[in-house]
Amino acid sequence: MRQLVLDTETTGLNPRTGDRIIEIGAVELVNRRLTGNNLHFYINPERDSDPGALAVHGLTTEFLSDKPKFADIVEQLRAFVQDAELIIHNAPFDIGFLEAEFKLLRLPGFIQHCSGVIDTLAQAKAMFPGKRNSLDALCDRFGISNAHRTLHGALLDSELLAEVYLSLTRGQESLVIDHDNAHDLPGSGSAGAAASFAALALPVLRASETESHEHETVLDALDKARKGTCVWRVPPAPDDVDVDAAIGTV
Repeated sequence: MRQLVLDTETTGLNPRTGDRIIEIGAVELVNRRLTGNNLHFYINPERDSDPGALAVHGLTTEFLSDKPKFADIVEQLRAFVQDAELIIHNAPFDIGFLEAEFKLLRLPGFIQHCSGVIDTLAQAKAMFPGKRNSLDALCDRFGISNAHRTLHGALLDSELLAEVYLSLTRGQESLVIDHDNAHDLPGSGSAGAAASFAALALPVLRASETESHEHETVLDALDKARKGTCVWRVPPAPDDVDVDAAIGTV
């Protein structure tokens, strides 16, 4: 699976009032691994940045004056994003600017070239409701060093966001099945058939009495904190269910 973690810097906040893209950065992930195949452009927007935006990215009109215009890099951008899934923090903002740039050039919409978009801001808000979910806040939360980030930059922010995305979705690796090798799993039968976990003869390790007591103590504290029953309370199994048989105890 090919994914691109993408970020832009702009002259301001609204493409409808003439703000333009001044920097694009994208890093490539293939099967959740960074490949080093990155894309990065500074772009001459043919206008000044708003003072507020300039304070964020630091890219002056003078610095950008000799850089290519968006029309000069659009074909490279289209080829790079073709059929890839995009990962963007606050995706509507970046996609809105990219669509506006493509519209100015009378090209088919930018999003038509991609297989889909993941908004990591929406993911983070769902995972951490009520918390700060800026890129800096997420780097702090996941222990990702961003000490070298004094100003926003599209490529640097894309590299940081790639680490944040992998942290946000950690654990997915264990849920992905390689269907090309499904026939190698015990009990799989034909391609696409579910594996028989009973055939794997997985052992069940029971918690000791001390571990069970400590577990109950933690759950009691959680129940007290939320003034109700926490989600980790497991209801007792019905009397007529053989639990060991159900989970394949050996």
